[in-house]
Amino acid sequence: MGKQFQCELISWKEVYRLSALLAHQIKEAGCRADLVIAIARGGYVPARLVCDFLGIYNLTSIRISHYTAGSSKEETARLSSPLCMDIQGLNVLLVDDLTDTGDSIEVALQHIREFKPAEIKVATLHHKKQSRLQPDFYAKKLVKWRWLIYPWAVVEDMGGFLQTMPELPTTIESTRKRLQAEYGVTIPLRTLSQVFKMIEKKR
Repeated sequence: MGKQFQCELISWKEVYRLSALLAHQIKEAGCRADLVIAIARGGYVPARLVCDFLGIYNLTSIRISHYTAGSSKEETARLSSPLCMDIQGLNVLLVDDLTDTGDSIEVALQHIREFKPAEIKVATLHHKKQSRLQPDFYAKKLVKWRWLIYPWAVVEDMGGFLQTMPELPTTIESTRKRLQAEYGVTIPLRTLSQVFKMIEKKR
């Protein structure tokens, strides 16, 4: 049993810290957004925090579908929930959790430009060096690729990883050890209990 790929578990505290840092960069650059658009679903929390730090009230979202369960990936990113408001002439800040390939943000930008905003700036918590697209603002750059597990997606991601295993571990403790061995990540036992409940519901 070899390691699948390296993962990093991001804490709520780290999300808050990175969001504050991101907002500081945006403010220092003199970027004044009229509206923040979150890319659902990963961008929901960062976008709301950035709005709070910058004192921006107007927040909406679009959804780009790319990943399904865990790390399972669709062939191409696609728009699944379009923008539902008039943003013509507005300064827009587009927020997501990270740039991985850059596909989701490219699709989002193409869609938003059709609404003729005055300006679009892109901000993410993490920017992976391998991404084809570099955001205007990012809180942390990752040179070595790894799968990031954000606190709002732990159960979903772990459930996806487990469901791709040829043989599903039978106990929470054995599951924890296997995730450590194959993904290099230690998940709290209480969280793994929630993962098992989710898997059972889907059976």
